[in-house]
Amino acid sequence: MIYTRSGADALAKRDVVISPGTGNMHWGTTFFGPRSSSKAQSGPQATMSDLQAGETIVPHFHGVTMFQLFIAGSGTIGARGQVLEPLTVQFKDHHTAYGPIVAGPGGLSFVALRMYTGNSEPTYLHSEGYRDKLQPSKRRNLTSPQVRFSIEPVMQNRKEAAWESLFPDVDDDMAAHVVRLGAGMVAKGPDPSAAGGYYVFVGNGSLLHGGEELPLWSMVVVENNEREFEIRAGSKGVEALVLQYPREER
Repeated sequence: MIYTRSGADALAKRDVVISPGTGNMHWGTTFFGPRSSSKAQSGPQATMSDLQAGETIVPHFHGVTMFQLFIAGSGTIGARGQVLEPLTVQFKDHHTAYGPIVAGPGGLSFVALRMYTGNSEPTYLHSEGYRDKLQPSKRRNLTSPQVRFSIEPVMQNRKEAAWESLFPDVDDDMAAHVVRLGAGMVAKGPDPSAAGGYYVFVGNGSLLHGGEELPLWSMVVVENNEREFEIRAGSKGVEALVLQYPREER
């Protein structure tokens, strides 16, 4: 199945939420599925969090593999304080701890993208018995170089599709790419059946699908039971992330 969600439509429903780990108030947006889940449900799960200036999310893990995109503001991640600037891509296998995430002086916005809805509730490393909830995993916690986007006229007038790998050293079916297309251009997406399916996330410009123009921060989810998918740029071009998930037993 293919799912689409307009970034503008989703953000119109942004609301105040309370962090389960710290009790802090920040803002949350739901693109697909529930904001948090403890059991398997149908369909993908994608949420956005907007952190207060200086807010900290303490180290934790989830039971579902995900990509996480740091799309606005600034901050740091990890004990060594790796700098987060837009747009940074993180890939994290299920049951793999990461953090802390610390928002900068202007706050920090990030999107968590999961190919399916499962046990996504955070398990915090300061909680008693957290080790009992761990399960076997590759334990990858990868962070990309900063993705930089084109100015509008350069994007709009691009004549050839450009694909850039963000994790070129990964040797399995997980992959993350940036695809850059000029106005009205079309590129064939990856074979959905080759892995666990993928997201297409609009980082710049707009994407056309099913007669709808999907603006900045919109998402398309292509499950691995689909035969093919075309990435079609809008009138000013598109620069999108194509985030392919590994095939996993659920």
